[in-house]
Amino acid sequence: MPFVDLNGLRLHYRADGPADGPPVVFANAICTNLHLWDAVLAHLPPGLRLIRYDMRGHGHSDCPPPPYAMGQLVRDAEGLLDHLDVRDCVFVGLSLGGFVAQGLAVKRLDQIRALVLSNTAAKLGQPAQWQARIDALHRGGMTALADTTLPAWFTRAFRAGPDFAAWRERFLAQDVQGVAGCLAAISGTDFYTPTSGLRLPTLGIAGSEDGATPADLVRETVGLIPGSRFELIRRAGHLPCVEQPAEFARLLLRFLKETGHV
Repeated sequence: MPFVDLNGLRLHYRADGPADGPPVVFANAICTNLHLWDAVLAHLPPGLRLIRYDMRGHGHSDCPPPPYAMGQLVRDAEGLLDHLDVRDCVFVGLSLGGFVAQGLAVKRLDQIRALVLSNTAAKLGQPAQWQARIDALHRGGMTALADTTLPAWFTRAFRAGPDFAAWRERFLAQDVQGVAGCLAAISGTDFYTPTSGLRLPTLGIAGSEDGATPADLVRETVGLIPGSRFELIRRAGHLPCVEQPAEFARLLLRFLKETGHV
């Protein structure tokens, strides 16, 4: 199980494919880990260098005491890519991972040649809303958060299907302190101005039934970047890579080809 030590923080990651292949980096949503992308990767062609990692406070990565700042999450991604000697990657970020993607592109354009921003925003909600979620998390644990979050994340059809129970269990298994830390990071983030200054190929992806980051918000966010393209995945909620992995992979691969990455 590979880890990188980033100034005392052990970050868990996984790299698949040839070391000299075109790098594609995936950053996960809050309350998930690097396995969020398993189904999508199964639909991608061989030859790519596919890099995934667990956000701090998630999965097998270390969980420092909260709160976290978005700048720390961006530095984690930056340090991992430096460790792996990654330059000119396509960076795919979903939800929290999309915030990291925006921040890293602003800071280290040498590391990123193109962005995929999925189910994310430049700014999401108000600090009081996030603090209420943090307070509920500390009072009732992950179950309290799951009861309000998962109906907004997954479509009704998916929640009635056989795979939902496993995803709920994965959600409940996350560390309360790590989730609280990342909620605080989202609360303090407003990337409208820095993201509007980006000039790189960008694909935006939204789910038609996402109750957490509605499609119009995702469209508005990617619209800050000139020349970006927006795609809507039908019959999907906040995690289209889970509910519609083949379609997500199709859009990603088309983008990789359009940008000359493959």
